[in-house]
Amino acid sequence: MTRADVAGGLLAFIARLITGAQGHWKGCPPKAEQRIYFANHQSHLDWVLIWAALPHELRAVTRPIAAKDYWTATPLKHWITREVFNAVYVSRTRTDDQDPLEPLVQALGNGDSLVIFPEGTRSNKGEPQAFKSGLFHLAEQFPQVQLIPAWVDNVQRVMPKGEVVPVPILCTVTFGAPLQLQAGEDKRDFLARARQAVVDLRPHLA
Repeated sequence: MTRADVAGGLLAFIARLITGAQGHWKGCPPKAEQRIYFANHQSHLDWVLIWAALPHELRAVTRPIAAKDYWTATPLKHWITREVFNAVYVSRTRTDDQDPLEPLVQALGNGDSLVIFPEGTRSNKGEPQAFKSGLFHLAEQFPQVQLIPAWVDNVQRVMPKGEVVPVPILCTVTFGAPLQLQAGEDKRDFLARARQAVVDLRPHLA
C-alpha cells in the first residue's frame, strides 16, 4: 500500500467523520460504469465529499476536476490532488491555443469517470448558477458515457466561501437518474434540463 493509498483512506475517513458523507442513490445504483457526475458547487469540499460518498471501488476510476492555479499553489495541495485524487487539472483562464476541455476529453478517452461542476465557480446563493457549455460538449463527444446529476447538500455550512477551517455538519450527496443528450437537442435546452435535474434532487424541508 502506497502513501497515497494511506492518505486517501485517511482523507475519506476524515470527510465522513466531519460531514457524514452520506450518498443517496435515488436514480441509479453505484455501478462501475464510465460516468460524468455533475453537481452544484458551493465549496472547495464538494468534490471531496462526492469522492468520499462513492464506494471504494469507484474512487479509483473517478477523477475530480481541479482548478490548476488553486490546487497546485502549494506542494501539499498539489501532492494530494495529484497522488490521492488523481485530479484532472483545468485552467480557469483560456488561451487561444488551449482548449480548457482538452484534459477532460483525454481523461474520458482513457476510460476514466469524472466529477465536474458545470457552474464553473462556487455559489453561496443556494440555487445553482446557469451551467456553462462544457457539459454539453462532453455529452456530444462521449454519448456512451452516463451523465449522473448530483446534489451536494449542506457542504457550504461545513466550509463557507472564504473559510479554511471545516465545521462538523451532516452532509449528503444525492445521485439522480442518468441523462442523455437528445438527438438535435439545443445546447441551451440541454443545459437548462441538466441544471434542473440537479435542482430536483435538493432535499425538501418538511
